[in-house]
Amino acid sequence: MISVGDTLPNATFTVMTAEGPKPRTTDEIFKGKKVVLFAVPGAFTPTCHKNHLPGFVAKADEIKAKGVDTIAVTGVNDVFVMNAWAEDSGGKGKIDFLADGSANFAKAIGLSVDLTERGMGVRSRRYAMIVEDGVVQSVDVEEAAGVGVSGADHVLANL
Repeated sequence: MISVGDTLPNATFTVMTAEGPKPRTTDEIFKGKKVVLFAVPGAFTPTCHKNHLPGFVAKADEIKAKGVDTIAVTGVNDVFVMNAWAEDSGGKGKIDFLADGSANFAKAIGLSVDLTERGMGVRSRRYAMIVEDGVVQSVDVEEAAGVGVSGADHVLANL
């Protein structure tokens, strides 16, 4: 599992742009920037949609006021689902929605989870990290159901 002091691995997410889906690399997202990255098992799933994402949408300005260049969420969903979630949640323009459709990033950082028995396939564990210039400054992974250490309030306290 990725730890404080580690450099994020090279990976490619898919993001929605005005021209349609486009790849975006970890270098493009994190190089030279301070980024809060949080991950959800799935867009529109109850805990993710009602308890995790809303805190970051509501506190985006407070988080950015602490010197954060970008707030990003990643989920093991396709870019079209992530884009619909951005629009539906009010997060579009405040948070970057990074599709990790095949869980390649989640696997590369050791934070994937197999939820096949629940009909969800391989997903990401729920976590939040603060990354500066591609190097992990803090990483908080939820060990139980719900949102605690990966929530916006906890991240704000760590900034």
